[in-house]
Amino acid sequence: MASFQEISKFLASAERRAFKQAVYAVQDDSAALDVVQDAMLKLTESYSDRPVEELPPLFQRILQNTIRDHYRRFKVRSAWTPLAGSFQRGVEEGDDDFDILDSVEDSGEGRHFSMVPDLQLNQKQTLVLIEIALQNLPPRQREAFLLRYWEERDVAETAQIMGCSEGSVKAHCSRAVHALARVLASQGLNDHG
Repeated sequence: MASFQEISKFLASAERRAFKQAVYAVQDDSAALDVVQDAMLKLTESYSDRPVEELPPLFQRILQNTIRDHYRRFKVRSAWTPLAGSFQRGVEEGDDDFDILDSVEDSGEGRHFSMVPDLQLNQKQTLVLIEIALQNLPPRQREAFLLRYWEERDVAETAQIMGCSEGSVKAHCSRAVHALARVLASQGLNDHG
């Protein structure tokens, strides 16, 4: 059973990424904040008796379900629409810790990015293409892709969060990767540039 301090520590560590994930999903800061707060409340109210190591996948599952509930309430058909202009473009050379989710504009937290205009333009154009391609993926493929590659969840965790088999996760991810690769290749981008 997780203690109050352990739950609080977990929620504090998960809050920022969960907020960014919700912002990306619902396209509205205040709605995203509501989604994250609802997910946190559901976790603490219903799962505080669980061991601390079970909290991350449980929270991701709750967060995904809360996002789905948001869409059901407002009858929004297009989930995970692109955030053109919401991403800071550019990254310093050698910044191995760069995370696209960290580049979402965040009040008060800025990064020092490369001022090389052609690099910034290239990265901006690539991100816009990826955002558009993500928008056009079927919802389950998009969810599997984001959980596996952006949230860096393993197959078992992703299957648990999505409520499906590991084979389904692999199939959704494979289809998503191939669809994204086709879109990027059609725009002249490949794994060499």
